[in-house]
Amino acid sequence: MEARKIEENIFRVVMILSTIVISSTLFMIVYTLFSKGVGSLSWDMVSKIPEGGFYIGKGGGILNAIVGSIYITLGSTFLGLLISLPIVIYINVYAKRNATLATITRLSSDILFGIPSIVYGAFGFTIMVYMGLKTSLLAGIITVTLMIIPILVRAIDEVVRVVPEDMSNAVFSLGGTRYESAKIILRQSIPGIVTAILLSFGRAIGDAACVLFTAGFTDSIPTSLDQPAATLPLSIFFQLSSPIQEVQNRAYAAAAILTIIVLTINVIAKIASKNLSKNKI
Repeated sequence: MEARKIEENIFRVVMILSTIVISSTLFMIVYTLFSKGVGSLSWDMVSKIPEGGFYIGKGGGILNAIVGSIYITLGSTFLGLLISLPIVIYINVYAKRNATLATITRLSSDILFGIPSIVYGAFGFTIMVYMGLKTSLLAGIITVTLMIIPILVRAIDEVVRVVPEDMSNAVFSLGGTRYESAKIILRQSIPGIVTAILLSFGRAIGDAACVLFTAGFTDSIPTSLDQPAATLPLSIFFQLSSPIQEVQNRAYAAAAILTIIVLTINVIAKIASKNLSKNKI
């Protein structure tokens, strides 16, 4: 009994230390961004596109990068969800959970999940060359979609597998179809699906390597899918590469804006997940 008590205390200390390390890291990141970028944060930063000489300290803002990031992220998340949901429904409802196809699908998703984003960028660039596309908003959306599909599939799959199998059996016992069973399972999984969307959204909006070769960069806001689109990560990268301190401070301000966007999405997702959980059986 004494040994178990010592073991419990050791793990409690490890958990407390881990929590402190994670919380401190988050605090340091936020503090660094805002302490270096708060002086450059202004209404012009979020309401104007870059003017001539912006990257050498002249006027303008990063509205083009904010809008471009939102376009690419929303478009890729929507397309990724349209592709991922049918995959998850099939391997959990229509196919047996331990079927070979389901196992291969999960294994493939795990492998694709670990591939670096720069590889997806290179693959997307290859597709662009084959299809005759140029760097554009459409190419960026397609590439980012390919990158987040494994995230959505595995995250939603884990949530769906937690739903008790008795719920499907109850639907079948009442004469229901697999389609009706899938609707019940998805309804029970909505809070988890929202979390999966959040994970993919955060990965999509914060990635630079994936869109470097595909979406391109421009100082304008794209008005069609065949025009290049700027993103916040690339805007931060280009500004940090400048030797001018004022421009580097703008990069930290842009990073702070990106952090605020992700934080806002997190809060909205948490509220939505909590409200949707009330509909669970």
